[in-house]
Amino acid sequence: MKADRQAARRAERREALCAAAVRALTGDAALHYRDGRLCRDTRPLPLHAPHLRTHPQLDDFASLRGAADGAALRLLHSDAQLHGRLCPLDPVERMVFELLEQLRCETQLPPGMPGLARNLRGRFEGWSRAVHRTGLTEDHLGILLYTVAQIAWSRLTGWPVLEETEDLIEATRAAIVPALGVSLAGLRRHRAEQGAFAVHALELARLVGDMIRTARAEQAQDDPQESEDDKARTAFSLWFDVEDNEPEDMAVALTGDSRVLGASDQGYRAYTTRYDSEIHPGTRVRKALLDEFRTRLDERIAALGVNVARLAHALKVALATTQRDGWSFGEEHGRIDGRRLAQLVSSPAERRLFRLERYTPLADCAVSFLIDCSGSMKAHIEPVAIMVDILTRALDQAGVATEVLGFTTGAWNGGRARLDWLAQGKPRHPGRLNEISHLVFKDAATNWRRARAEIAALFKADLFREGVDGEAVDWACARLAAGAQARRILIVISDGSPMDSATGQANDAYYLDNHLKEVVARHEALRDVEVLGLGVGLDLSPYYRRCLAVDLSVPPDMKLFGEIVGWIGARR
Repeated sequence: MKADRQAARRAERREALCAAAVRALTGDAALHYRDGRLCRDTRPLPLHAPHLRTHPQLDDFASLRGAADGAALRLLHSDAQLHGRLCPLDPVERMVFELLEQLRCETQLPPGMPGLARNLRGRFEGWSRAVHRTGLTEDHLGILLYTVAQIAWSRLTGWPVLEETEDLIEATRAAIVPALGVSLAGLRRHRAEQGAFAVHALELARLVGDMIRTARAEQAQDDPQESEDDKARTAFSLWFDVEDNEPEDMAVALTGDSRVLGASDQGYRAYTTRYDSEIHPGTRVRKALLDEFRTRLDERIAALGVNVARLAHALKVALATTQRDGWSFGEEHGRIDGRRLAQLVSSPAERRLFRLERYTPLADCAVSFLIDCSGSMKAHIEPVAIMVDILTRALDQAGVATEVLGFTTGAWNGGRARLDWLAQGKPRHPGRLNEISHLVFKDAATNWRRARAEIAALFKADLFREGVDGEAVDWACARLAAGAQARRILIVISDGSPMDSATGQANDAYYLDNHLKEVVARHEALRDVEVLGLGVGLDLSPYYRRCLAVDLSVPPDMKLFGEIVGWIGARR
């Protein structure tokens, strides 16, 4: 696990260096890498050329830097809206068109930067070798696509095709160049003009698409049992990344732009804070019922058989940093210990005359769980409570300070805040229009054993109403920032977008969404708290730069907890 963590940190440093290079070339400060994908703010950019796909832990830095330089040139020299309008609908043709547009952009090198050219060439040749060595050129469709990529790259950049595979593609090149020659010449001639280039790129993509469709039809006659979609997937899935890399089984949170928030000089505001509250739900549940909740939670956890001690050790390793803890004396190397010089005189053979600085792992960290207690979360609250309770107990054993918090509203559809607004004549764009309730199930000063009953108050059904996420994140971050820990992590657990019906009706649908994005971006910039989004059956990447989507339709197990530990432990 230590080796995996070190590899992850090296990969993160390489990604940070590549992101800095992209920002320097493009002048766009919002660009960064996440899991090998270039993102602007929280959204991955649609860069689908196959040689731009990298793995931050498997590829070396030269490959990552070449892909980053290619992505930067694409952002600089390609009009995304024009490209989107011109993209053909046929998936095969779209694949080829994406590749050609990327290669065109890579010919637009800034003057006086030979290193950039070397990076681009090294990346494409490295990708070409990988494609060949993994066997993707062994069938007819694979060698056809590979040959098209090689001759288009050579024609546009002026560099020779990869010497290692030159003999392999010779027969295919001789067969297809007569049909593609005119389009290839047009690509070379108009590589500085996207619109004119696209005319020839579309024609070449159509010709290649026709060749591939003909070849697939012939193969279908030989093997009628295999569907055409299966053949396409087999031939192309490892080549091109046309669709966005969103999780396959997880929907992505829907969001948009708030005109009201964007046009407001004051920014986000609350119509009134008079009815806002901070409550401890454990004090509002009868003791007998709270004991019943805790028994229910304990029974569910016991049935899982999770090794909490092992999980605590993994969390301590993931979150701990080494701290100096005095000296270790009587060592055979290190700094000379002046108090043992007399021993050297009396025993010249004695070698234990040195001292070493002693370091011990210390988890100087605080972790806060902020649970969305909106109505839709009621269906997921049992597995969420199990997960949070186990993690809190393990973190407590690891010496990490923890809080378990929640957020909801005091009423449905605005409550008393909306009544005040109605009484004042319904002024336009009132801002947040509900009474919010911030919930404290466990504070940082209370250990898990003393707070275990209050954590079970998550089962209190009437807590779940609506959710104002942005203000809750700000509140939870302020509580973390008041602590003395060097590292502070906030994990927001939610199954959807911010939702308050009164606020949405009086402002616009994305008013709370955009405020949440602003809050998370502000804390990312301040670097005071690491804000992470844990999506329950939903990808929260529109809001959180670091997010993880989990499926809690089945009880959490050690595999899921191991994934969460690695995710929490990875430093930004």
